[in-house]
Amino acid sequence: MANMKYIEAKAARVEEIKAMIEKSQSVTFFDYRGITVEEDTALRAKMREAGAEYVVIKNSLVSRAAESLGVDKEIEHMLKGPSAFAFGYNDAVAPAKILKDTVKNIKKCEIKGGIIEGKLSTADEMNKLADLPSREQLLAKMLGSMMRPISGLAIVLDQIAKKSEPAAE
Repeated sequence: MANMKYIEAKAARVEEIKAMIEKSQSVTFFDYRGITVEEDTALRAKMREAGAEYVVIKNSLVSRAAESLGVDKEIEHMLKGPSAFAFGYNDAVAPAKILKDTVKNIKKCEIKGGIIEGKLSTADEMNKLADLPSREQLLAKMLGSMMRPISGLAIVLDQIAKKSEPAAE
C-alpha cells in the first residue's frame, strides 16, 4: 500500500513538472556542482527577479515529463549528474543569461542544455540564447526605432512653424 502511494506521488510530481515545462518559454539544465549555499541563494534571488523559477529536481522525473511532451529522447544524455533547472516563464533568454553569468563568475558549474519552446537544445545553443538581448532590451530598441520617425517629424514641423511666425516688431 505504501508503495502505491509513492508511485502515485511520483506520477503527480511528473505531471507538475510537465505543466512547468509547458508553461515556460525555456528550460535551462544546469550542473550546479561547486556552488556554495550563498551563491545558490543569490542565484535563486536573481531568477525570481527575472520571473524565472530555479529548482533542483530528480533527473528521471524531468526526463519522464519531457518525454511525455514529445521532447527528443536524447534528453537522457544531458541529464547525467546533479542538475538544477531554470524555467523561464516570462522571458526565454533571462534564465540562460543569468546561468551563463554565474558560470563565468564561479567557474565551477556549467550549462548542460535545455528546452526552448518544446525543442531540445544543446549547451552551445543555450549559451547562444544567453547572448541574445533580453525581452525588455528588444522592446526598448523597437520602441526607439518607432519613435525616431515621429520625433523627426515633430522637429521638422516645429522648424516650419518657427519660420512662418511673423517677426515681432
